[in-house]
Amino acid sequence: MNEQAQVTPMMLQYMEIKAAHKDALLFYRMGDFYEMFFEDAVAAAEALDIALTKRGKHLGQDIQMCGVPVHAAEGYLLTLIRKGFRVAICDQVEDPADAKKRGSKSVVKREVVRLVTPGTLTEDALLDARRHNYLAAFAEVRDEGALAWCDISTGELRVTPCAASRLGPELARLAPREVLMVSGQFRDLIEDIGAALTELSAASFDSQSAGKRLCDVFGVAEPAAFGLTARAEIAALGAIIDWLDITQKGALPRLQVPVRELPGGQMQIDAATRRSLEITRGADGGRAGSLLATVDLTVTAAGARLLERRLAAPSCDEAVIAARLDAVSFFVADHGLRAQLRDDLRRVPDIDRALSRLALGRGGPRDLLAIRNALAAAKSLSGVLACALPDLLASVTSDLSGHEELFDLLNLALVAEPPLLARDGGFVASGYDAELDETRRLRDEGRGVVAAMEAEYVRLSGVTALKIRHNNVLGYYVETPSTHAEKMLAAPLNETFIHRQTNANAIRFTTRPLSEIETKILNAGGHALSIEARIFNELQDATLAAYAQLTALARALAEIDLAASLAELAVSRNWKRPHVDGSRDFQIIGGRHPVVEAALAKQGASFVANDCEMAISDGAALWLLTGPNMAGKSTFLRQNALIVLLAQAGSYVPADEAKIGIVTQLFSRVGASDDLARGRSTFMVEMLETAAILNQADERSFVILDEIGRGTATYDGLSIAWATLEHLHEVGKVRGLFATHYHEMTALAEKLQGVENATVTVKEWDHEIIFLHEIKKGAADRSYGVQVAKLAGLPDAVISRARVVLDALEQGDREGKGQKGLIDDLPLFSARPQQKQIVAKDNSPALERLERILPDTLTPLEALNLLYELKALSANKS
Repeated sequence: MNEQAQVTPMMLQYMEIKAAHKDALLFYRMGDFYEMFFEDAVAAAEALDIALTKRGKHLGQDIQMCGVPVHAAEGYLLTLIRKGFRVAICDQVEDPADAKKRGSKSVVKREVVRLVTPGTLTEDALLDARRHNYLAAFAEVRDEGALAWCDISTGELRVTPCAASRLGPELARLAPREVLMVSGQFRDLIEDIGAALTELSAASFDSQSAGKRLCDVFGVAEPAAFGLTARAEIAALGAIIDWLDITQKGALPRLQVPVRELPGGQMQIDAATRRSLEITRGADGGRAGSLLATVDLTVTAAGARLLERRLAAPSCDEAVIAARLDAVSFFVADHGLRAQLRDDLRRVPDIDRALSRLALGRGGPRDLLAIRNALAAAKSLSGVLACALPDLLASVTSDLSGHEELFDLLNLALVAEPPLLARDGGFVASGYDAELDETRRLRDEGRGVVAAMEAEYVRLSGVTALKIRHNNVLGYYVETPSTHAEKMLAAPLNETFIHRQTNANAIRFTTRPLSEIETKILNAGGHALSIEARIFNELQDATLAAYAQLTALARALAEIDLAASLAELAVSRNWKRPHVDGSRDFQIIGGRHPVVEAALAKQGASFVANDCEMAISDGAALWLLTGPNMAGKSTFLRQNALIVLLAQAGSYVPADEAKIGIVTQLFSRVGASDDLARGRSTFMVEMLETAAILNQADERSFVILDEIGRGTATYDGLSIAWATLEHLHEVGKVRGLFATHYHEMTALAEKLQGVENATVTVKEWDHEIIFLHEIKKGAADRSYGVQVAKLAGLPDAVISRARVVLDALEQGDREGKGQKGLIDDLPLFSARPQQKQIVAKDNSPALERLERILPDTLTPLEALNLLYELKALSANKS
């Protein structure tokens, strides 16, 4: 027997489908389960922690398999996607009854209806409602690059020119879940941001084919209709559409027209700076502890996504920033309006994602309900905002009205609490469709309908013994005793009652209305579902016909929510409006770190505010910050960078006053980290990040640097730090803060006009230090490293020895001794302090008693009594 003959028809079908999707787990629909076989089953069972079984043979080998219930598939999909898998959903596309008509052993037709990848998710259970889920594509055509991205769960589609050298910062800004490329040349960069890399063929990025795809999708003659002429940009957009067509199996999502973002309109922030400042992700990679988590008071999902976009890419346009701040100021000034508005906004569902699911054919009645509820909220908000508004709010508020027709339709058609799936029925309100109401009446009140007909036939015939009965052979029929046969068979009753059967004691009839009612009653349940399915499609079509208006409404609601939430933030935390202009000024009065301040507030503590006023000339403006560890240098550096970022994002800032000249590039090199997987030490990572700053920073940049050069030998590190500061001053002419422990560098303030010394103040008492967390002009006189080490809990012997060595080193520096001379003066352990020991003399009863004590087991009263006992023992001994 050949191998082909051993394969069952079902397994043959499975293997054919699997062969076309080798790089994905195949969810093969069998009844109420998605089954997986062979290697897929092994991988899925391990990833999902479900049972792996064996059933049957294939080519003499056991068939390994596992499965998940269809109704719970979303949860399993989420786990698999998070673990890096792709999943091909293979559903039955034929009724099993139709398959049997072709033969008893015919296999139900199945097809892959969707390929689930990280960048193509639409289900709420698979998405974070408060974050975008971007799919990005990078294309290069004749040395020109472009990056396109889209979120199919909201329909957003954008593109920007992007050279390969700028790809890292742009991907860090967007944080896409999946990136499309021709090759894996940027694999490391993509893995750094936690995205999945999908390599497509060059045909997907062909600009000519891509242009045709764009035209077909959006119904235009040329991509130039959207301002797209660069081949790289067209190629990147075309690759996204091609991948969506592949993964959605031709059911393309409804996309908004592509928006072209021009370089320079947003603050440039590289990946290292984003990690250092923890803008949208905390130190552990999650949301907790980030700036975003601290300032996010939005009450809608769309507002939260807009806030993340603003923080990830603050504006560099003075007019845009001013308009956003005006909107926030409007809500700051009116507490009552702000509170009412936020209360109404809490009832606004996620329009964008509901629309996306409807457009993809994955929507349900609850998505229609979400649209209806959003329209109701918009109508209410429109009334609340019927007053004089700043320009930004005035421009978006107009999109809140004009949806009355769609609202009335959905409001009339839908029940208050519809089911999740349209196929379950029961979502259309009574009174909307007469045929549906009648069908439901027949379905739910069949017996009552038959009883009413029976009463009518009794009246018509005059036969009180007439009954309507039912059996499986005749269905519904009218039955009278045989004694009434002559009357029933004679005119005029024989025109209504059609004779069907005569028995010894009864005669049976039917009527045309009874036959019709019988059909309707028997089919009422299925017919009601089919009517509701038709109505759902009609409502879905009507909703999608208003797609452009609804997306504009979603944007308006998000903009209003964001402005109101930033106003709430400003009022609740005493933040002030910054002045942002085209100058190079940098004046922060009473600045605070937003995240640290919020954390301290939860503990009932207050944050020590500090000023940062830089003397701006035509060149650089740099503060050289010295002072001990733990005193707050890094916090001060970061807080000023975050104040810049918040101001240009259009938010009030944690300061008493802030005047900021627009910053186009923000750089941060704070903290130590390594990249051992790529063979990079902590110092190498530090130097790579510093090099990126020095090669890009200019007079419009704001730079914070902490402890440059500390990862290598003292003189090497000092030399590097010294040269770095000079380069920032002379070449970059930047505004920034430079923290260091190299006190020798404070001399640069006398040499470089744009450098000022500043220090974190401390109080020292009896070899102890008290951190005041206050910044003042001037240089620190020492680093206090030994005192900080003592606070950390180093053994007393180490601290004492360190003080001896420090004194000798400082004395040696003053006397000009070389290293060898210093070492000779510091023989190993020569000054090591003796460990204090208690030696029992003459068998002291008090010491013997002490040796038997277990301090951790004593209560306060027992400890007090013990003191009296020890005192008595000591007195007796003396």
